[in-house]
Amino acid sequence: MAQQDTDQQHAGVLPVDDEGFVIDTEEAAERELAYRERGTSRPITVVGNPVLHKECKDVTEFGDELQQLVADMFASQHTAEGVGLAANQIGVDLKVFVYDCPDDEGKRHTGVVCNPKLVELPADRRRLDDSNEGCLSVPTAYAPLARPDYAEVTGQDERGNAVKVRGTGYFARCLQHETDHLYGYLYIDRLSKRERKDALRQMAENEPRYPVVAND
Repeated sequence: MAQQDTDQQHAGVLPVDDEGFVIDTEEAAERELAYRERGTSRPITVVGNPVLHKECKDVTEFGDELQQLVADMFASQHTAEGVGLAANQIGVDLKVFVYDCPDDEGKRHTGVVCNPKLVELPADRRRLDDSNEGCLSVPTAYAPLARPDYAEVTGQDERGNAVKVRGTGYFARCLQHETDHLYGYLYIDRLSKRERKDALRQMAENEPRYPVVAND
């Protein structure tokens, strides 16, 4: 079946392909614009803020408050020129992330995932990509980090409907990175001590290009 049943076709629900994965590439630019025009950009929390270093709470209410949070997240992501943003990156303790990210074929993916879980891939499908990675919560710092070049995430959309999202290349990295955030991990937590120290040095030596929340 190419998309979800007609009675589920309402705001916030994406069509799905024959394997049940969301089709998040259609009208991606228009959807991203519609989200962020309803939102207010918020400053980004940075490494050291407690909300970034613990598992977030599950999303259980899928009403107007969540819709506004999602809109604010898209607005904040756009201001910071990011490709993905987790709720705790704007100080909100909830398991939700948004994305507006290209894959390795240059296709633009735009969507929302609440309560995400990464699907464990069998060994024969795990090909590592050690490209550079950065994070809006560790501004101006980058480091190579090996991650699988394909990822699948299950969860719910902003209306509470079950969703499956998959991605390759840069988008696969984004899905893994944002899911990590919601369980209390920054990408620098996966680096060696030397690499982490270097990333924090890069951050300290440069000014972020977007508003951030200073740690007390």
